[in-house]
Amino acid sequence: MTDAVGSIDMPDADDETTESKKKSRKGGKRGKKGPLGRLALFYRQIIAELRKVVWPTRNQLTSYTSVVIVFVVIMIGLVTVIDYGFQEAVKYVFG
Repeated sequence: MTDAVGSIDMPDADDETTESKKKSRKGGKRGKKGPLGRLALFYRQIIAELRKVVWPTRNQLTSYTSVVIVFVVIMIGLVTVIDYGFQEAVKYVFG
């Protein structure tokens, strides 16, 4: 029978060389450092990522905070009204 169209069958000799390359590799840069070196690298990466963050200005932060507080107050009022409605409905049904 013939192989499927587009098959990427590799000779056995190539498989052996790629497997031996994979086995000899021990993780690159991370494999050579000890636990303290990896921890230091982790913290350096955290600081590098935090420098990429676009921090809001004080005015933006104030407006965002006020929007959240207003939204929460509205939701509290809505839930209170719905809860009161259910309370009255239960009192009416079960007397």
